[in-house]
Amino acid sequence: MDATSQAGGATATAGAPVVGGQAGPADPLVPYLSADFPWYGLDEGWTGRRFLVQAGAGPRTAGSVDYGSLGHGEEPAKQYEPRDVRKFAVVVTVARRDSRRSADNTGTLEATSASSAAWLAGSGLLAATWPGQLDRALRQDWLDQQSSLAWDLADDLAGPGWSTLSLPVNGLPQPFRYRESEYGWVLAGEAPGVLLGAYGRGVSAYGIGFSTVPDLAAYTRP
Repeated sequence: MDATSQAGGATATAGAPVVGGQAGPADPLVPYLSADFPWYGLDEGWTGRRFLVQAGAGPRTAGSVDYGSLGHGEEPAKQYEPRDVRKFAVVVTVARRDSRRSADNTGTLEATSASSAAWLAGSGLLAATWPGQLDRALRQDWLDQQSSLAWDLADDLAGPGWSTLSLPVNGLPQPFRYRESEYGWVLAGEAPGVLLGAYGRGVSAYGIGFSTVPDLAAYTRP
């Protein structure tokens, strides 16, 4: 499933590194290492498995990486499972970008915001937790409908659909906007140099913290 961000024109293909809408190189760390912003993951309080999810850019920002995700826990199922009870938390890092011309000079890209992070986190949760009882033929219709709702929510972070949650970022408390649903939880906020989003299921959002990642190789180990 391709999830296209209405918050910044970003296209992300679940499960594969993406740069400029094209499949990434064989080394999955390459797009992450080419980014011009720091990556964030769960802090040292998380002792479980870590894994790469994806790094990507919008189709009109060729040559740059604008966002990416790092996973913690069990990798979400990539296909239908009757009883998918995997527990995970995924951290989405989004570069701070001002409004700018597209790479092909045909338009203007919106500036990124916490809503961008909320949208990417919300769409990521949907892709990872779609209801197993749905017929496969109906999955895309459900995703389209729920993605539209997720965007409306992301565009109104100050609205009643969200509450405030304070979590540590590099050891200092930082306010986030937070919401729960039957599929899991989503949060969004800011961190030094970037915008942060996160989503998860089976892992309490109230007990996590974020920090910059000093060594991305930790996310490539089995």
